[in-house]
Amino acid sequence: MTTTVLGIDFGTSGARAIAIDPEGKILATARRPLHQPDQPQEWAATLRALILEIPNPIRQQIQRIVIDATSSTVFLCDAQGQPCSPVLLYNDDRAHDHVQTLRPILATDHVVLSATSSLVKLLWLQTHYPTVNAVLVHQADWLAFLLHGQLGISDWHNALKLGYDPAKETYPDWFNHPTLAPLQSLLPKVVAPGTVLGKVRAAELGLSPQCEVCAGTTDSIAAFLASGASEVGEAVTSLGSTLVLKLLSASRVEDLAAGIYSHRLGDRSSRAVGDRWLVGGASNCGAAILGQFFTPAELEHLSAQIDVTQPTGLDYYPLLKRGERFPINDPDLEPRLEPRPDDPRLFLQGLLESLSRIEAQGYAQLQRLGASPLKRVWTAGGGARNPAWLALRQQYLGVPVAISPQTEAAYGAARLAQVGLNFS
Repeated sequence: MTTTVLGIDFGTSGARAIAIDPEGKILATARRPLHQPDQPQEWAATLRALILEIPNPIRQQIQRIVIDATSSTVFLCDAQGQPCSPVLLYNDDRAHDHVQTLRPILATDHVVLSATSSLVKLLWLQTHYPTVNAVLVHQADWLAFLLHGQLGISDWHNALKLGYDPAKETYPDWFNHPTLAPLQSLLPKVVAPGTVLGKVRAAELGLSPQCEVCAGTTDSIAAFLASGASEVGEAVTSLGSTLVLKLLSASRVEDLAAGIYSHRLGDRSSRAVGDRWLVGGASNCGAAILGQFFTPAELEHLSAQIDVTQPTGLDYYPLLKRGERFPINDPDLEPRLEPRPDDPRLFLQGLLESLSRIEAQGYAQLQRLGASPLKRVWTAGGGARNPAWLALRQQYLGVPVAISPQTEAAYGAARLAQVGLNFS
């Protein structure tokens, strides 16, 4: 790594920028709230403010920029890059009727067969905003366009739910179907994340004229990259309200009924690395259940009393409500939180043991489907700070478990700018 870079992350409630030096040390950070997450004008103003907040001496050293943003947040732009439709946010499902339009054309378990996929949204946008010479842009695409000036370029990660096939590096033949053929002129060109797209054209931002803007990624993948995980078999578990598992694999894994699919993270152009895939799955269980029974102070106090060498034998499935997707795909699965011991310490330990078991079952499920064997797990999210949970997870997973040194998506975006997808 020989480059000073800037990573910029756009979420739903705010945006952050992190500049790092060639050794990965953080040189400067900036953060701004987003009051209207579906307004490109606010995004543009926030992007400008974030960059200008980086101290001038550091800003002038920046040689590359990568932007990540929420997956499947899309809209149409005209030939000048001006929005000509409303923004459909990542969780906007107004296009749900168009899922039925796609079912006769695609495989029954394709990743785009979701009311919130980019392709389903594009069908809705084309129907309601039939603009001539328009192009579909993802949030990260458009923000990068503001800096490099080339419209209609996306990346493997953002384009996956648009139907792009990252293994073949092309859009599928089914785009020739009469129903979908009219969409072809709206599709962006797709390149590998981290690909240099051009030099910064916004001179007023005080960046070096040699500063390059690279293709971006999604916020969840940027968060994975922030962990530093780089070897096949390494994984990141996010212990947030739900358990989110991401495993770096030499094989692509798909079980879309259970919400499992893979993003391409390796590039076959690198002989030392070859193709690699980031396989993900998410349970409906997670730290949210702890907040149903314990205050933060109680969690800290009781966790300190847990003896992880003495298992409780309690067998819970700690869902907040009925329905699970991974590692058990059962929309009717009921929560199991009995029997509840009188001692709250034992109850908490039983919950943490059960969550650790579900995490281990999740990684085992990914491996049964063909993912690479698990070697190490990095941890992000609020639950990472609980030492008892960390120790229990290591028991159940049977591999080293550690807290991720970096968890900010903006740091992962900066890392992508610095070393691309062929990090070693």
